[in-house]
Amino acid sequence: MGTLRDLQFALQLKIEELRQRDTLIDELELELDAKDDLIRRLQGELDRYRATITPPESSGAIEGHSAQCEEIQRTRRKTILSKPLTQDPRQRALATLKSYNKSQQSQELIQTSFLENDFLKNLESGQILAIMDCMYPTTVNQGCCVIQEGDSGTLAYVLEEGKMEMTKDAKKLLTIEPGKVFGELALLYSCTYTYTISGTGALCMECCVVWLFYSFCNNS
Repeated sequence: MGTLRDLQFALQLKIEELRQRDTLIDELELELDAKDDLIRRLQGELDRYRATITPPESSGAIEGHSAQCEEIQRTRRKTILSKPLTQDPRQRALATLKSYNKSQQSQELIQTSFLENDFLKNLESGQILAIMDCMYPTTVNQGCCVIQEGDSGTLAYVLEEGKMEMTKDAKKLLTIEPGKVFGELALLYSCTYTYTISGTGALCMECCVVWLFYSFCNNS
């Protein structure tokens, strides 16, 4: 049983980990706001271009379309975070992906990781099963990079074995334990990764097992 000093130190580490996680979330929200602003500016440029080549009688339709696009953009993030996906991932998976066998233990771990994730827990059970069905495993040697900061977010992962280290600007943010999802924000919002994820461990021969999925790609 740990001493009071050990417990206090562990508590301080946990508080620091939560603080770093909050900082990362704040940075992601700022990036999303910047992307929203860019989309609005591009939409304005597109509307002005259309106005120069479209007859006057069509201007009302253009204004209506612009307003509709802006409204969709304002509500897009809220819809993704607060509502289940309306398109059935099983239909998409069946059309483009193959099924991969998993042990009962792996299935339970993946399901639990989704239900404990703030951005995925609103999915229906059938959607989770459909995504899980087409997820496939890979082994990552310690020290190897899984996610590189700045790369396009086309994959998300569930860690099953080992530990992964999250860093940003070469500074460690936190350690990812088995049963955790990572990479899902960049996948949901079709943006770049804002951090680097790599394997970590004391032994050079240790490795991590992760499950990959990309069923959310192009969900807009």
